[in-house]
Parts: sequence; C-alpha cells; structure tokens
Amino acid sequence: MTQEERQQIINLVKQEVIPAIGCTEPIAVALCVAKATEVLGCRPEKINVFLSANILKNAMGVGIPGTGMIGLPIAVALGALIGKSSYQLEVLKDSTPQAVEEGKAYLNEKRISIALKDDCTEKLYVEVVCEAGSSHSGAIISGEHTRFVFVSKDADVLLKEDVVADASAQEKTLNLTLHKVYDFALTAPLAEIAFILDTAKLNKAAAESSFKGNYGHSLGRMLKGDSEKRMMGNGTLSRILSYTSGACDARMAGAMIPVMSNSGSGNQGISATLPVVIYAEENEKTEEELIRALMMSHLTVIYIKQSLGRLSALCGCVVAATGSSCGITWLMGGGFPQVASAVQNMIANLTGMICDGAKPSCALKVASGVSTAVLSAMMAMENRCVTSVEGIIDQDVDRSIRNLTLIGSQGMNETDKLVLDIMTHKE
Repeated sequence: MTQEERQQIINLVKQEVIPAIGCTEPIAVALCVAKATEVLGCRPEKINVFLSANILKNAMGVGIPGTGMIGLPIAVALGALIGKSSYQLEVLKDSTPQAVEEGKAYLNEKRISIALKDDCTEKLYVEVVCEAGSSHSGAIISGEHTRFVFVSKDADVLLKEDVVADASAQEKTLNLTLHKVYDFALTAPLAEIAFILDTAKLNKAAAESSFKGNYGHSLGRMLKGDSEKRMMGNGTLSRILSYTSGACDARMAGAMIPVMSNSGSGNQGISATLPVVIYAEENEKTEEELIRALMMSHLTVIYIKQSLGRLSALCGCVVAATGSSCGITWLMGGGFPQVASAVQNMIANLTGMICDGAKPSCALKVASGVSTAVLSAMMAMENRCVTSVEGIIDQDVDRSIRNLTLIGSQGMNETDKLVLDIMTHKE
C-alpha cells in the first residue's frame, strides 16, 4: 500500500468518524436550519422544512438533546435560535434551559412547517426556507448529514452542487475491499492511526454517563443489575451489552452527551467501538492492539456503508456490529480468514433487520447486533463459517457484502415505504 493511498484512507476515516450530539437525522435538520438562519441574518419569522421520507422516519420518535422533548419541531426551533453551522453534528451544543423555553415559545407561535419533499428520490435530503419580512434564505443538505449542496439569499445563489448523492472521488479511487481494510489496520504506522482512540474515550464516557441516569428504556443500566447478572452472568459479553446499549439509551433519549459517530450515525459509532473496547479491556490487550482493532472495526463499517448508503431500510447496527466482530476476531488471535468468516456469519444472521426509525428501543437492536458480533467471532475462531450454499452468502466475502447492501439499498425499499406509512398512520 502506497503512502498516498494510506493517507487517503486516514482522511476518509477522519471524515466519517466525528463527534455528534443527539440522533444525526434531526441534528442534520437543525444544522440546515442554522445555516439558512445565518445566511438570512436575523431570526426567521417563518421556517419551511421539506424532508425525505428516511429523514422523517428517523426523526419522529427520538429525543432532542437537552430539551426533554421528542421530534423535529424543537430541533428546528433551536437550530434557528442558537444553532451554529460551524459545529456540524454538534450544532445544538450551546443549548441552555432558557434557549429551550424560547424554543417552546417559538413553536407556540406556529412559525414552523414540516413536510415531505415531493418526488424526492434521495434518501438523505433536508431543504429549509427561512423568511423574515421581504427577505428569504434557503439551504439544502443532501447525501451526507453535513453536506450542503445549495445555499441562497434572496435572488443570490451562494452555493450550488449536484443534489444526487454519490461516492466522493476519494472513496471511488480507494476501491476498498475487506482485505485492504485488514491490511491497513495492521500495517499503518501506529502514530498515524492512534487518533481512533478518541472513539473509545468518547463512547465509553457516554455509556458510563448513561448508567447514572434514567435514559430511554435504561437497557444498559438494567443489564448491570443483580438479577440480570444472575440470569446472564457477569462476563465479557454481559459487559459489552450493557456498555453498548447504555450509550445508545442516552443518545436516543436526547442526553446532551457527545458520542463518536461513524458514517453519519452515532449508534453505528457506538456499535463499532464499545464491543471492541470492552473485549480488549477484559482480555488485557495492549494499547496498540486496541488501536488496530478499532481501526479495523470502523473502517469495515465505512467500507460497507459506501455501497449501502447513509440511510436505508436496513438497520445500521447490522453494519456497525459487523465491524466490531472483525475487531474482536482479530483480538482473539484470528487472521484474515477468520475475520472474513466473522463477516460471513454476521451477514447470514442479521440481514433484513428493518430500520423503523431512531428511538429509545434502538438500544435493543444494538444489543442484538453486538451479541451476534461476539457469537460470529467465536464461530470464526472455531473455523465455523456459513457456506456459499446457504442463503445470500457468497464464497467471496466482498460479494457477500454486496449482497447485503443490495438488499438494504434496493430490495427493502418497499419495506421502507410500508414502515413509514405505518409510523405516520397510527391511531
């Protein structure tokens, strides 16, 4: 691997693994509102928001950080009142109780309109139009949670790019494969990839904060209880489940706690990080081993998401838990054949888990994903691998990954529509 290619991969990881506060879909909406408000230059008198179905689905039932409230309206209000677009996925980190009260008053004034974007084919799409007097501004995010493709002020277009999401030139030239991910994680100079330890610090702190509170369904804290320990034991797997689901509990409930995201999702960042961290701690692995395992995990997630897309009908924890299974398998002493087997085992088991929006019960799906990650790693270390005569598994692991992402990005589109229809027509 050339130094140029190695640097491209490092840049890609730094671009995709970033801090986020709150669920990234409503936060992306708040970010877009913040940008449009900044361009407008004053508090908007009217805000019109147009969203893709997948953004709406993932923003309906999730807590907004620091507000004690659920859903998009308060995220839109705070984006206009205190949001700073320079903070990106931490756009609401300056929120205060006073700002929340101002936001509630803003909502009561009926200044905000939220609707589906007509004929929108892009799964990640946010359009905001702000008005004040005779002036108006617009902003559009598309393809990625922080990717602005259009910004305008009155008749002046300040930014205009292709709305259709596509892999960046950097991603196209890399041509990642699972073997390339594996080689990079194990051969890159340690000093160049040590930054990935920030994921461990941030996401573990989020989990430990969740144990002190009562967030969402409190699955993580519950798993630390005496009766649960009698049922499930007090070993590595139990600790992995409690930490991973605990961090998810906090962010889905709207705690003002940052996590390190992966490919635009905090839950993916949590699931790619904490199982690896806890396994490494429990088995007294060195810092270098932890760094390389974390890099393998996070880069595997990025690789799979390149063909799956940012948002899909397929639950993102499937992908993220696949990454952590790779990292754990390597920490167990496995080589590439075992890592590839772990991926095959994951795909054979969890493909088809639907995404029915971001919400507190995502902690259950995260727990399912990471428990399967450990099981898949254990099978791989016993040289047990689902074969190519079974289901969607191909003899080539990269083709199995393509089968997974094809189902998630195309095959489940009708499922996605039905899920949203059910969610929006409850009595």
